[in-house]
Formats: sequence, structure tokens, C-alpha cells
Amino acid sequence: MDAHLYASALPVDRWSRRLRRALDAPAHWEVLDRPAGKVADAVEALPLGPYRDALHGAWLGHPLHPVLVQVPIGCWTSAGLLDFLPGAHRSADAMVAVGLLGAAPAALSGWVDWARLDPPRRRTGLVHALANTAGVLLYGGSLLARCRGRRARARLLGLAGLTAVSVGGTLGGHLAYAQAAGPNRAAAVPRLAPADWVDLGPVDDFPPGEPVRRTAGDLPVVVVHEGERYHVLAERCSHLSGPLAEGTVTDGCLRCPWHGSEFRLRDGEVASGPATSPQPVLETRVLSGHLEVRLPGAG
Repeated sequence: MDAHLYASALPVDRWSRRLRRALDAPAHWEVLDRPAGKVADAVEALPLGPYRDALHGAWLGHPLHPVLVQVPIGCWTSAGLLDFLPGAHRSADAMVAVGLLGAAPAALSGWVDWARLDPPRRRTGLVHALANTAGVLLYGGSLLARCRGRRARARLLGLAGLTAVSVGGTLGGHLAYAQAAGPNRAAAVPRLAPADWVDLGPVDDFPPGEPVRRTAGDLPVVVVHEGERYHVLAERCSHLSGPLAEGTVTDGCLRCPWHGSEFRLRDGEVASGPATSPQPVLETRVLSGHLEVRLPGAG
């Protein structure tokens, strides 16, 4: 690299490292664990019933929260622009109001996901939520000022709110991608599963109703003997990589020991969240008293 270009890139690199350290910092703030635990217990106690899985996004195949946040963020960004266009103040007011309405379901879905995170990610998520809560309060004040005709105050509160939700959104993106709170942890299974039949051992090694861990090539799998069938699923939970071989089998489902996600044995579909992505299932056969598996459809 040209020496001049290298020297000019150094300040950018330093700024980038400082930013990443700042975004990583909340994950180490153990002082947040006690209030976070109380809030998580309160969220878990909400009588949401089947709507809890809907808020997780199990029906969608990925978390619902990132979809819902588009409404408040989009509305408030539009309001910030409209506030400085001549004759557009009524449209700006409407965008602020719609954003506040859309913030409620977005926040609820986020809290439901957050309550099932591990402590480091939960700390980051709590700071993310606090920044967004500050943004909502500021936009509430902005809407009140608009109703009273105080345009300058409304604009300033709106800009402050947009700053707060931008900080919250940046932390949310860091939580989802850098700290991997939202991705499907089983997405790589089709590339790791063996295309040819692999022997997992004699069928006598798999007692009925008891999850047993085995390795198919490079892929850890869990075997569950149910009646006349042998079910083989990827062993690491698609939610946060919980060890399914340490889970329990009930009503034709395998329950993750970490956060309680349940997957149907016959097809790996999510029976209960917080997981939103199905657990990959391998094709099985019994040959000469041995259980063999391979990637479905590989033949």
C-alpha cells in the first residue's frame, strides 16, 4: 500500500476500533445483570400465550423485531426531513404520531426476544432498549409540543429522539450481527452434513426416548429413538446453539435445555420458541442393525 494512503487510513482505523470497543462495552457491564434479571422475569410472566411465539417470529422463520422497527424508524426519519420543508409540518406531525404507535409492537417483540438471551447479550440488549425508550419519550414530548403549536421545541425534541433511536439502532445491529443474537445457528448444516451414508453405530446404542449425541462427519447430531423410528437432528439449537443432546423429549418434540425451544422430531419444525428457524433433520436408514444418516435428498 502507498505510504501516504496507509497513513491517511490510520485515523479511520483507530476511530473504527474505538467505535467497536464502545459497542462491545455494554456486554461486560455486569452491574446490569440484577435489573436485567428482574425485567426478564417480568417479560416472561406476561400472559401472552400463543402470541409469544408469534412475537418471536416463529411463523416468519426469523425474528419479527427487525421487521417491526422499520415503522417507527422510517416514520421518524421522514418526520425529521419534513420538519424542514415548507408547508410540511402536518405531515411531519403525522409521521411522529404513527411512529409512536408503531413503537409499541416493535418494543414488545424486542423485549420477548431479549428475555431469552444469555447475560452478555442481555446487557447489550438492555442498553439498546433504554436508548430506544429515551427516543420514544423524546418523540412523545415532540408530539405534545406539536399539539401546542411549539414548532421549534418540537423539532429539537424530534432531532434528539432521532439521535437516541439511532444510537439504539446501532446497538441493536451490533447485538444482532456482531454478537449474533438473531441469526439461525443451524444455517450451515446443509454444507456440513454428509452427502453419503455415515454409520452412527448399532441401533442398540440408542435407548427409546433418550437423546444421544453422535457425529456425522463434521456435524454433531442428536439421535432420538421413538417407537419404530430413529430421528436425527442437528445437535446445536438454531436459536443460540444450545446442546440438544442434553434436552428432553416430550410429545414428539425435542426441548432445548438452554432456553426451552421445542422442535418436532419428525421434521424439525419449531413447536415452541424462542427459536424461529427449524432444526435441520437428516435422512436415516437402518442397515445390518446399524443406524446410518445422510443429507436429505443427497441420493
